[in-house]
Amino acid sequence: MSATEIDFYELLGVSRDADGATIKSAYRKLAMKHHPDRNPGCTESENTFKAVSAAYECLKDPQKRAAYDRFGHEAFTQGMQGGGGHGHPGADFGDIGDIFETIFGSAFGGGGRAQPRRGADLRYDMEVTLEEAFEGKSTEIEIEVSRSCETCHGSGATPGTQKRTCNLCSGQGKVRAKQGFFVVERPCPNCHGDGEIITSPCRDCRGEGQVDVPQKIEIDIPPGVDTGTRIRLSGKGEAGPRGAAPGDLYIFVHVKQHPIFVREGTTLATRVPISFTKAALGGSIDIPGLDGEEITLEIPAGIQSGRQLRQRGAGMPILQGRGRGDMVVEIAVETPTKLSKQQREILEQFRDTETGDECPESRGFFNKIKDVFGG
Repeated sequence: MSATEIDFYELLGVSRDADGATIKSAYRKLAMKHHPDRNPGCTESENTFKAVSAAYECLKDPQKRAAYDRFGHEAFTQGMQGGGGHGHPGADFGDIGDIFETIFGSAFGGGGRAQPRRGADLRYDMEVTLEEAFEGKSTEIEIEVSRSCETCHGSGATPGTQKRTCNLCSGQGKVRAKQGFFVVERPCPNCHGDGEIITSPCRDCRGEGQVDVPQKIEIDIPPGVDTGTRIRLSGKGEAGPRGAAPGDLYIFVHVKQHPIFVREGTTLATRVPISFTKAALGGSIDIPGLDGEEITLEIPAGIQSGRQLRQRGAGMPILQGRGRGDMVVEIAVETPTKLSKQQREILEQFRDTETGDECPESRGFFNKIKDVFGG
């Protein structure tokens, strides 16, 4: 008995719509019954065991089962003929690769030479200042890029010569090897998937069809970019092999640290120290914006350290959008570290007039200490 003589479902004793659990259970019973260890020297049991194992290997895999349901045992044999032969009417399949292409798509193989893949993508890291990220920037870079050889027009062969068809793959660019039930396709190792062999390589590109050349590329950095922003330049990457489409160039932006502002998305944040007299009496401060315009912030009398003042629309531009973020200024009240004699006398006079109401937070804190610790 062989796996090709009896229907797999009949061999396992299950219906064609049996689920996976039913098929597995049937296989286990038959495998235990006909296992060679239980039937030493019995050729018929050994052949039956091999047949039910082959049937189970096929039916437990959804893709193999689908192929078997449609084409039977011929789904797993090479050279299956169609039309008027012993194959299936209306079907003409050269081998298992063609079958799987019909059922599952070209990912499982199929006719025709392997298509040349596109060129490799390139990466370029660009550092910009915060001002450049605010305004946007047009610049030019120079990078080494593989381009199609002008001498051989990307063919890799010396002008006036021709490639010859690969003998190993017969020009298909791929070879097939049988693995169990399936025939697996791989790029031809002789021609590397090209299907043709270069007998006289081009002198300039050494048969590669590509040469590395320095290229100047114009880049437009839009306003609002941030560290991690990626800009894609289509078709500016490496040239594709055998005349295939080139890859892309990706510009990765890195924004330098700024001496005044810290960026948080579209918000610009900074910390501004002010004198204790301005904090007590109030006033205004001027902050230079990244657009060159000064921003005036009003300081309310009695402001404390840590208080944040927000200026709407004075932050970074919104990338590929409209409007701007905000500017946030954190106030730090600075205590004088050096006083003249006159200043000290004035402050001493002020201290003599203090009642405690001038600094309610301080008074409240010490009152709490008295309540907790007494005295």
